[in-house]
Amino acid sequence: MNYTQTIIEKMKEKYPYQPFFLQALQEILGSLKPEIERNKIYEENAILERLVVPERSIAFRVPWVNDNGKIEVNMGYRIEFNSTLGPYKGGLRFHPSVNEDIIKFLGFEQILKNSLTTLAMGGGKGGSDFDPKGKSDNEVMRFCQSFMNELYRHIGERTDVPAGDIGVGAREIGYLFGQYKRLTNVFDGVLTGKGLKWGGSLVRKEATGYGSVYFAKAMLESKGEGLEGKIACVSGSGNVAIYTIEKLYSLGAKPVSASDSKGMIYDSEGVDLALLKELKEVQRVSLSEYIKYRPNTKYTKVQDYAKGRNEVWSIPCDLAFPSATQNELNALDAKTLLDNGCMCVSEGANMPCTLEATELFLQAKICYAPAKASNAGGVATSGLEMSQNASMSSWSFAEVDEKLQKIMKGIYESASEVAKEFGEEHNLVLGANIAGFRKVAMAMIEQGVV
Repeated sequence: MNYTQTIIEKMKEKYPYQPFFLQALQEILGSLKPEIERNKIYEENAILERLVVPERSIAFRVPWVNDNGKIEVNMGYRIEFNSTLGPYKGGLRFHPSVNEDIIKFLGFEQILKNSLTTLAMGGGKGGSDFDPKGKSDNEVMRFCQSFMNELYRHIGERTDVPAGDIGVGAREIGYLFGQYKRLTNVFDGVLTGKGLKWGGSLVRKEATGYGSVYFAKAMLESKGEGLEGKIACVSGSGNVAIYTIEKLYSLGAKPVSASDSKGMIYDSEGVDLALLKELKEVQRVSLSEYIKYRPNTKYTKVQDYAKGRNEVWSIPCDLAFPSATQNELNALDAKTLLDNGCMCVSEGANMPCTLEATELFLQAKICYAPAKASNAGGVATSGLEMSQNASMSSWSFAEVDEKLQKIMKGIYESASEVAKEFGEEHNLVLGANIAGFRKVAMAMIEQGVV
């Protein structure tokens, strides 16, 4: 058994109850095999053994009082996975599905994603099983303050710099930062995704969605194609999906779908972006409300999806942007997309494609971008926010957007060059994983056994 497979089997034996972490582990370590076999220095320095174990795992109780005066209790997590390249960097996710397994898979992926940006950021992730949906602002504030009462002990602008993720937007970051400042009496860049009036960066909200489109553009251009006139399917309706749709429109494509936890819309005339923003960013209501304003739109409830399918991927399209959550696109979905002529898949969410779906896309040799490459725009702009905070300056929207485009193009070129080096030009999974790994691994070796 080779070195990479040995580590995978050990982790399977040790963590059989963490399927998401094991999936991420298998995808990443499996693609690293040719690099590991080429250079024995990794095994000699036990790089994989150290890489797959977090430097620090923190779990804590979060008690808070709801508007009825009842005490509620949630779990909080922060996995500080790897600080070889810089302070831990990665979002906080507030969602009922959050557990240690979810946070570990996200944190592990974050190591290589942050490495690919070329910015000085290590990998980490955190969150809670708290659900902000349906909660009042005061309830969200009380929860965030209780969450920060523990988290503040473990973070700092040179130690660990959390950001937002699913369920954590500007409102939550504001409450978290306010409590951090209250507890520490320090105003620093400890959180990213802050309000623009007090240290936030322009383009941060748009960055992940914009970045996934910029990456798709780079892939298509390498094949002599472009976005102009292409039909695009997008899943999700949060920041990533909304700003994927916005950027697709600006570059000439036509996005026709969006989804949430209750169902999906198919608007063959093109998604009404202003309406989508009003429903999801202002009113915060279900997408079922969309058809009241656009009666020609098809709305499908989740319970009406074919078993084991995501209805979004049944729509014929040229481009697919899975931008909702992990494992939302399976092998059946992938086959349908390919049969319908889809030529490009750019992942906006973290690990949205199953291993089987990924394999089908790679076999078909379409333009396929793994999340750690194509959705790195969010953390890249978080890094740019850190730079602005450190220099006590603020850059214009155009300046940040230009830097984001350069970073995304650089990630594509880096992944593409490595893929070509190994004779698999189409395989950006291999290219991105090895490119990100090399930088982290060599830095670990240079820093000794720590």
